Amino acid sequence: MRRIRARVSGRVQGVFFRQATRIEADRLGLAGSVRNLPDGQVEVEAEGPSEAIEALLRFLHQGPPLARVTAVEVEELEPVGERPPFRLRTDRD
Repeated sequence: MRRIRARVSGRVQGVFFRQATRIEADRLGLAGSVRNLPDGQVEVEAEGPSEAIEALLRFLHQGPPLARVTAVEVEELEPVGERPPFRLRTDRD
């Protein structure tokens, strides 16, 4: 098991990025969450098998069709045993 936190920069808010990330993470069977940050980035925390995490990272570098990803910063975290589903988070979460 592997857990990551990724910060995605570029045109990633208002372009269906969070929803598309949730759909992809669900397809991959990952747990975690995605949220918009006040600075315009999107933050993703995901946990699951290494192969699924790698697939999600490939998706994050591309994003949905309207997005323009300029950078993805990835931090490795200690897995906590979180189970699906993958959640959309708001500023209040």
